[in-house]
Amino acid sequence: MTPGLPIRIVVKLGTSTLTAGTPNLSAPRLVELVRQMAALRTDGRDVLVVSSGAIAVGRERLHFPQLPAEIPAKQMLAAVGQPRLMSLYEQLFGLYGLTVAQVLLTRADLADRRRYLNSRNTLSALLAHGVIPIVNENDTVATEEIRVGDNDTLSAFVANLIEADLLILLTDQPGLFTADPRLDPTAILVEEISNPEIPEALWAAAGGSGNRLGTGGMYTKLQAADLARRSGTTVVIAHGSDPDVILRLAAGEILGTRLQPTVSALESRKRYILAAGRAAGSVQVDDGAANALRGGGSLLPVGIRQVSGNFERGDTVRVLDPAGRQIARGLVNYASIDLQRICGVKSEAITQILGFDYGAEVIHRNNMVLL
Repeated sequence: MTPGLPIRIVVKLGTSTLTAGTPNLSAPRLVELVRQMAALRTDGRDVLVVSSGAIAVGRERLHFPQLPAEIPAKQMLAAVGQPRLMSLYEQLFGLYGLTVAQVLLTRADLADRRRYLNSRNTLSALLAHGVIPIVNENDTVATEEIRVGDNDTLSAFVANLIEADLLILLTDQPGLFTADPRLDPTAILVEEISNPEIPEALWAAAGGSGNRLGTGGMYTKLQAADLARRSGTTVVIAHGSDPDVILRLAAGEILGTRLQPTVSALESRKRYILAAGRAAGSVQVDDGAANALRGGGSLLPVGIRQVSGNFERGDTVRVLDPAGRQIARGLVNYASIDLQRICGVKSEAITQILGFDYGAEVIHRNNMVLL
């Protein structure tokens, strides 16, 4: 792997990309995309796929002439199409000796802090074991209140969830233009957006919804890209039919429209910690732990002397030194009721005491802000 290139990559495959602009799923297109992603995984990159297409596959299987407008009908098509789509991914990635996993999410999974952490831990574990997660919205059960709405936005949430280096949004256009190229022959491709705020003219140029097969157009992609870049992820919008498009983008080639991140992923997370409201509780540590934290270490249970407050896993807590001064804030990996039982013990004893563990650290250094 070449130093400096993105290590963790999210690839969003839209319906128009998977069907190659036809009414049905394009097997040759899917084969080609899987080949590229498998090559990245073989090169040691973490690859996660956010895949549309379940409704289109279900529509094809049930011989629906067009996409229905009713939500229950769409959910029915998704229920039929999702296992068939996953079967294709499993077979194609299997040709390269790679394993896939299906992950279905809703907005509620990402809005609730504990479910957010559980989702992140699951995806991190899959990536750590070389598995390719295939993510889609849980269309068969998602109601309007908990829907993400489109997989462009879902891909941005997922990029934030796993702190991806690069999010690739593949579509049926070469990128973002200064106007709709289908209507204006003078439209120019926007190669890069680096300003913190995307100009209003580009939002207007992005227009509305795309085609009848998918649920989103360039506007939703621009919204998703803006969301992801504010979490520290580089985003590229590119044409899914370009030869070796995924490999070329992962190699740093200038292609499509590239949106530069506005902050680093670490800074984004620490802003979240500092922006949290009143801390749910506190942990008081001994001198050794306080010095370790100041030196850049994580907080381990052995260094904790007292636990105060009632908090859950994933809440923001204050870290106090032996004199009671706040020295840090962080996202805690254990609920207060569990932390009461393991404070002062070595990390190796966590499983023996609790019967489970969420890692050796009570607060990981990457989830902590020193004050």
